[in-house]
Amino acid sequence: MTLLETRGLSRRYGGVTAVNDVSFRLEQGEIRSIIGPNGAGKTTFVSMICGRIPPSGGAVFFEDHDITNMSPWKRVMRGIVYTFQITSIYPKLTLRENVALAVQRRLTAKPGLHLSLSPDALDAAIDEALSAVGLNNEADRLAGVLPYGHQRLLELAMGLALKPSLLVLDEPTQGLAPGDIQPFCDLIRRTAKTSTILFIEHNLKVVLDLADRITVMDRGAILAEGTPAEIERHPAVQQAYLGD
Repeated sequence: MTLLETRGLSRRYGGVTAVNDVSFRLEQGEIRSIIGPNGAGKTTFVSMICGRIPPSGGAVFFEDHDITNMSPWKRVMRGIVYTFQITSIYPKLTLRENVALAVQRRLTAKPGLHLSLSPDALDAAIDEALSAVGLNNEADRLAGVLPYGHQRLLELAMGLALKPSLLVLDEPTQGLAPGDIQPFCDLIRRTAKTSTILFIEHNLKVVLDLADRITVMDRGAILAEGTPAEIERHPAVQQAYLGD
């Protein structure tokens, strides 16, 4: 079943076209990666999906609903959660408090539900999200003192606490220590059991290891799509991105 679809999605900045007439489909339960050289339009494209940037043309559909003009926070309430390329956390709050804000945002999507939530249930939801990313032992530390890679994991925990239908990740392994990358990949596989994953990533080893399908962008358009094996063999991809 198609979860997300874009039809002729475009974004122009004056005379520069960052994304050009992109039609794209993402199936429910997929792990899909978007790759491409710098300036290919990847972040602009996913930002339009998440509502952070309005399109100059085209449309976005989520669960068969036109969400092209929907605000970002309403998209979050519909189940689209986006983690930023530049980490976005609350540095003066503890890890527990950061995740609590995400849990409370999810609960307020259904009027009155948050009123019936016990403190124990709230703590359990926070602990679940922090444990998923391996930060449960640091729950009471200030977020701002964490190493950058752990701040990235905290942002992911906040996203997971929202229980998304679609989790969109922009360069999620950026800043992670080498030893943290395999546990991250394992986490994404577990998350994919309940959420569809769309992620931009420059680390090709991570892409080839994780993705069910890969979309390659170049100069604002889709150059190729396919399985990891198909993309590795694609001559145009090798020339434009893989450097062969």
